[in-house]
Amino acid sequence: MSGQSIDLELLFGAAGKDGELSAQSMQALTINADVGAQIQAGLGIAPDDVPASQVVLVTMMPDDSGSIRFGGNAQRVRDGHNQVLEALKRAKQKDDILVHTRYLNGFVLYPYRRLDEAVCMDSHNYDPNLGTPLYDQIAVLLGTVLAKTRQFEDGGVPVRTVSLILTDGADEGSVRQSPKTIRPIVEDMLRQEKHILAAMGIADGSTDFKKVFRDIGIPDRWILTPGNSEQEVRRAFQTFSQSAVKASQGAGHFSRAALGGFGTP
Repeated sequence: MSGQSIDLELLFGAAGKDGELSAQSMQALTINADVGAQIQAGLGIAPDDVPASQVVLVTMMPDDSGSIRFGGNAQRVRDGHNQVLEALKRAKQKDDILVHTRYLNGFVLYPYRRLDEAVCMDSHNYDPNLGTPLYDQIAVLLGTVLAKTRQFEDGGVPVRTVSLILTDGADEGSVRQSPKTIRPIVEDMLRQEKHILAAMGIADGSTDFKKVFRDIGIPDRWILTPGNSEQEVRRAFQTFSQSAVKASQGAGHFSRAALGGFGTP
């Protein structure tokens, strides 16, 4: 079952009053009809339909720009996403995990739902041929994570989140957001110590992905920069999936993973 539409302005307003979101973040998350609809589309299952005493939200945003296909990475990204799902299904705390995947250009593959209801990526539902509105869609992704977190917390359920942003190029086409507007949201989320924000930049031969993701506030320890080869991309997804599984094992494991990044043993 999907959750009913929620009042996002009221929800983010409450987060602002509680000190979880700064004025800058609130401004960046100001909801217009289009952004609000995109966030609502990802919220998925209602908290009342999740019989768990704690919840881990694992969220992925694979790039669906044309350069993914031209670079020969379409199947690698499909396999990597599916590999993460399989790793999570083997986790001890798998019943506490909800997953959500939306593509970089806004298509929602599936809203938040249980692992056994997740949809694998294949050639029918993933055909990368669009642009790279990176910052606009990062704001939507983070807004969705924040909204879902607040939904559960309002019902008294503790939440931890692990999110992955994946691209093979720098921003092209964002009209609302920039690193300057995204960074306060990222910093606010990391300060709460219940969110892990990770990023993967697949080499395109020119983009400095460390800088791209540093500029929006993601720590170096949570940035992966694989080369453009099947082995390197597969290894990067494996690294992320291992971190996501560790983070799902409990608050202590999550804290260690958050502090250690991809290097956590």
